[in-house]
Amino acid sequence: MSQQIMSLVEQPVLKANPPQFDVGDTVDVHTKILEGEKERTQVFSGTVIARSGSGSREMFTVRRIVAGEGVERKFPLHSPRIEHVEVKRSSVVRRAKLYFLRDRVGKAVRLKERRRN
Repeated sequence: MSQQIMSLVEQPVLKANPPQFDVGDTVDVHTKILEGEKERTQVFSGTVIARSGSGSREMFTVRRIVAGEGVERKFPLHSPRIEHVEVKRSSVVRRAKLYFLRDRVGKAVRLKERRRN
């Protein structure tokens, strides 16, 4: 019963066609940023290392290296602040969470590319 109520409450919040990507994909996340009165789009590029949750609470974590320092950011999948997620490349992974990439440096961070026909 409670699951049915939750699905009814979440239904209007969910995006009609959420972005399709997997863990290990390199993506560009286009987010709306409010600076004073102006609104602009900021792009966060990186590798998706995790997806969690379901429904309106679904989140994904993107990691990238900036000036030699690892930066991670979590995004809600169905947020109205996210304009779109653009998949740049897909990688072959055998895990649901790629937290082991946090300990790697340099070329060891690279993932094998998945070829799609």
